[in-house]
Amino acid sequence: MEIASILIYIRLFLSSLLPYLFIKKKTKVSKPRAKLPPGSTGWPYVGETLQLYSQDPNVFFATKQIRYGEIFKTHILGCPCVMLASPEAAKFVLVTHAHLFKPTYPKSKERLIGPSALFFHQGKYHNQIRKLVQGSLSPDTIRELIPDIESIAISALESWADGHIINTFHVMKKLSFQVGILSIFGLLDRNYREKLNENYHILNKGYNSFPTNIPGTAYQKALLARKRLNQILGEIICERKEKRMVEKDLLGRFLKFKDGNGQILTEDQIADNIIGVLFAAQDTTATALTWILKYLHDNRKLLEAVKAEQMAIDQANNGGKKSLTWTQTRNMPLTYKVILESLRMASIISFVFREAIIDVEYKGYLIPKGWKVMPLFRNIHHNPEFFPDPHIFDPSRFEVSPKPNTFIPFGNGVHACPGNELAKLEILILVHHLVTKFRWEVVGSVDGIHYGPFPVPQQGLPARFWQEPTSLKQD
Repeated sequence: MEIASILIYIRLFLSSLLPYLFIKKKTKVSKPRAKLPPGSTGWPYVGETLQLYSQDPNVFFATKQIRYGEIFKTHILGCPCVMLASPEAAKFVLVTHAHLFKPTYPKSKERLIGPSALFFHQGKYHNQIRKLVQGSLSPDTIRELIPDIESIAISALESWADGHIINTFHVMKKLSFQVGILSIFGLLDRNYREKLNENYHILNKGYNSFPTNIPGTAYQKALLARKRLNQILGEIICERKEKRMVEKDLLGRFLKFKDGNGQILTEDQIADNIIGVLFAAQDTTATALTWILKYLHDNRKLLEAVKAEQMAIDQANNGGKKSLTWTQTRNMPLTYKVILESLRMASIISFVFREAIIDVEYKGYLIPKGWKVMPLFRNIHHNPEFFPDPHIFDPSRFEVSPKPNTFIPFGNGVHACPGNELAKLEILILVHHLVTKFRWEVVGSVDGIHYGPFPVPQQGLPARFWQEPTSLKQD
């Protein structure tokens, strides 16, 4: 009886299923997934890295844009990438939808700068640190640094002016480093400055080297220098705390900081952000200065016009016996346009790396989660639609403001360079003293570009500097 009952129950159960077995299953209608942008990803893993680094990067990016348009995919440095070459796309990634794209750097570089550095973060921590940095580099703060920046610039120029051939880019790096130290620490003890300079130089040298911990390699030496920098910065912080020094410089702002919960910054966080600020300031400003000297040297008529503008200011300051004023640095229109055009032509920051934190759709194309996204500033700056005859150096093009998002030498949005005003002030001061008191000559034919990774004139622009005789200046 039990077996018979079970069979009956099974028969009833199967019969109850029969109506459903012949009903057509409804298919779920889903929205078609956006397609990937056009482009090539090259060889497995290697991608197109070899193509990028075996030719002029500008040619690589421009060729891609001509073939595929203003949005295309590639695969470089082991990462799938989407590259964007329009002002609208740059604004989308860096401004209006910045929350969907996080800053990203190779882990090897993050180890050298430090994981707490400003440009590795989004959100609350980023906003807090950025406000501190912006406050220390605001016009109201840096205007007080003019006499000290002048002293650094004049001392540097005098040390170059012996007629010997120098590497312009290398000496500009030393100058920018000193200005960076000034903005972070104020008038720092010479012993500390020398220690910081020595170890930072080793760190900087290993930054773009192959990341390996093998003893004796540039990268391994850089890691050791980074540890020494932490120790030196720790000593400076300890000394300030013991002497209860209250300063308005960046270090002072870091030491006084407390968040909403009363938490202060750790010494490691302070050290990471100081190293990050130095990295952001030194090479970029030095590169800009090197290009400005080349462009002025190559255009004597323009150089004479800039010199005339600066000589009028020099005469108002009694031949340079009085320090430049903030108002005077704001009233150098031709020199300022030369700076802007140099930044456009050289496009020192050719692109930035971001990473999509979710799948993002842009203009019908899919940017998958985890893919790198690269707004191409150089392509935008050299687009004839926005800058006619883009390969001609013409400062007069900045007599009219560029269209929005077409000129972004310092980036854009929440991660734009907070030190751009200091960089421009440093350049204006150096150019003023250079053209009014010195002359220079580029040695040899220097028309090529070296990428390491910033675009610099070949051989760092070898040049000779001389000091102008007083009698000639007075004439």
